[in-house]
Amino acid sequence: MNKVYECVEDLIHTLDETQEENIAKAAQLFAESLKAGGMLQAFGSGHSQAGASELCFRAGGFIPTKQIKEPAGGAYEGIEGVGTSFMKKVDIRSNDVLVLISNSGRNPLAIEMAIEAKKKGAKIVVITSMASTTVLPSKHSSGKNLYQYGDVVIDNCVKEGDAMISLEGLDTEICGMSAITTAMIIQAAVLKTAEILLAQGIVPPVFKSQNIIGGAEYNDKLVAKYFDRIYHI
Repeated sequence: MNKVYECVEDLIHTLDETQEENIAKAAQLFAESLKAGGMLQAFGSGHSQAGASELCFRAGGFIPTKQIKEPAGGAYEGIEGVGTSFMKKVDIRSNDVLVLISNSGRNPLAIEMAIEAKKKGAKIVVITSMASTTVLPSKHSSGKNLYQYGDVVIDNCVKEGDAMISLEGLDTEICGMSAITTAMIIQAAVLKTAEILLAQGIVPPVFKSQNIIGGAEYNDKLVAKYFDRIYHI
């Protein structure tokens, strides 16, 4: 078997064994936000953008979601003050949940986004590598890493440095896995959220694929309810 498949299988088992409770806690926050008319918003800098996109505006996902996109693409994520300034333009409200994805959790951008979002009353879900963030010093003057601001913290279960596979003749590990485990975490939380809402008699607003008959029309009707929030930072 390809080593990537073996590694992913092991990681899925680890997530199932260690993170189910945290995923359930995140799902409860998601459900409460959707019931209250809030938005599920997600942000990741650099490659962590992939994880943020897994939650937002996709087939099989919830309609009131938004991926926050910082114009510099994370080029200044290590500079203190950038996140504070950026958040002045971001529409975060008290009934929202902000999912912040960062493998290291040490850069000021995401930390300041968490600080400012909490000031507005939003709940924070952090997805990070606990193996990395607990050994790396913060780059923010608070001295704290991102997970210390989370209402719920989910460990993506990858090792320090993200890459997980060793090969003879190569002096560094290969194949980063955080995007894969983050995607699994997000989808597990979406499923649990839908189950919570349906058990309460609430049908969650879910995107259909644009590529099935009637999908686009179905989505357009539901998107209209959230138009003023989805299409703004």
